[in-house]
Amino acid sequence: MSQTPMMRPLASTPRTGIESRQLSFDELKQRIHSKLVDKLDLSKIGQLEGEVLRREIRLVVEHLCDSENTMLNRSERERLIDEVLDETFGLGPLEALLKDPTISDILINGPKNVYVERRGKLEKTNVCFRDNEHLLQIIDRIISKVGRRVDETCPMVDARMPDGSRFNAIIPPLALDGAAVSIRRFGRSPLKLEDLLNLKAFTPEMVMLLEGAIKARLNIIIAGGTGSGKTTLLNTLSSFIPNNERIITIEDAAELQLQQEHVVRLETRPPNIEGKGAITATDLVRNALRMRPERIIIGECRGPEALDMLQAMNTGHEGSMTTLHANSPRDALARLETMIMMAGFELPLKAMRTQIASAVNLLIQANRLQGGVRRITHITEVVGLEQDTIITQDIFRFEQDGVDENGRAYGRFVATGIRPTFMPRLEARGIKLPPSIFRQRTMMEA
Repeated sequence: MSQTPMMRPLASTPRTGIESRQLSFDELKQRIHSKLVDKLDLSKIGQLEGEVLRREIRLVVEHLCDSENTMLNRSERERLIDEVLDETFGLGPLEALLKDPTISDILINGPKNVYVERRGKLEKTNVCFRDNEHLLQIIDRIISKVGRRVDETCPMVDARMPDGSRFNAIIPPLALDGAAVSIRRFGRSPLKLEDLLNLKAFTPEMVMLLEGAIKARLNIIIAGGTGSGKTTLLNTLSSFIPNNERIITIEDAAELQLQQEHVVRLETRPPNIEGKGAITATDLVRNALRMRPERIIIGECRGPEALDMLQAMNTGHEGSMTTLHANSPRDALARLETMIMMAGFELPLKAMRTQIASAVNLLIQANRLQGGVRRITHITEVVGLEQDTIITQDIFRFEQDGVDENGRAYGRFVATGIRPTFMPRLEARGIKLPPSIFRQRTMMEA
């Protein structure tokens, strides 16, 4: 009589046998999980916490494994116990991915297709969910912790996970092949300046200019595409803000990790089930102006709040910063115009551009290049308005020269030879930069 797939060693199992064995493993896991749920005394569980609870449950799962009389080897048994515990207290199949520090993005396209991004490259994993129902349970477990919901009446959701990761889900009927989930990971400790310098995201000269600009309270917009590192850069640059200033941050999902002492964090709120009670970024910007802010930082400008932000920048709240989606500095200015129009005010084009030109001092363009490398490709000054055109000038640029044998873009950082017109403003605040940093040259190969 031949052994069942559960009883054969994994290494010698053929491909079809591996699949059969995995199926048996999953069935066993479900049986033990169901028995565990039946056995749990919820009144006692409520009195236990953290590791103590996990230890107690682990003993119960081990006992259930013994009662099933399974022929698992030690590593399979440990894996089974861990997966049952993750299913009970954690986020099921996601737990292993969330514990992996090398993963920057988790992308779920239905229950059987889970991809991750590591070091700028996408790869498919062997992680999967039982079915769409299982995936929906995990989604619900994540969003219920932050007071959000997702169902047929509200099939899209944005949320922030406990570790700070950005979570987005869209479910059927909008997602045709099962629920789609995107998780953007943020490290527990944000990247520091030295880390970005080591990664050649920018040069020391660029850092000197940006540090001076932030300390001199210039208004800065960081532009870039999805995954270009805008939020990381905003976090890093915010470290130059003096510790004694009152900062108010406004975000859809709180991701910023400012290190200053005096930070007030505000977060928007979606509408409730009746479609009421929404608090928008525009509402929060207007409220922030009544809170005696010294700087306002908007995590991402994406709508009518842009007008309020520009007005704040023009009315004594210098040193404010935000990010927006755009592929170049010129695109960023056009996008600002579009967002001002979304506010519903029919401003003449010249008035709109005057507002932008007087409010914004510096544009920083962050791009994700081929192969996943992230570079600051432009540091651009907004000089002013001539007739109806906003005049800009690049101070520093990254020029791509090609792609190496590993498919990674390479190029060089160049100084254009232009000295910014805002330098007197820096000098008035006692910030002196060596004139040589602006000399036209190649600063660094990267």
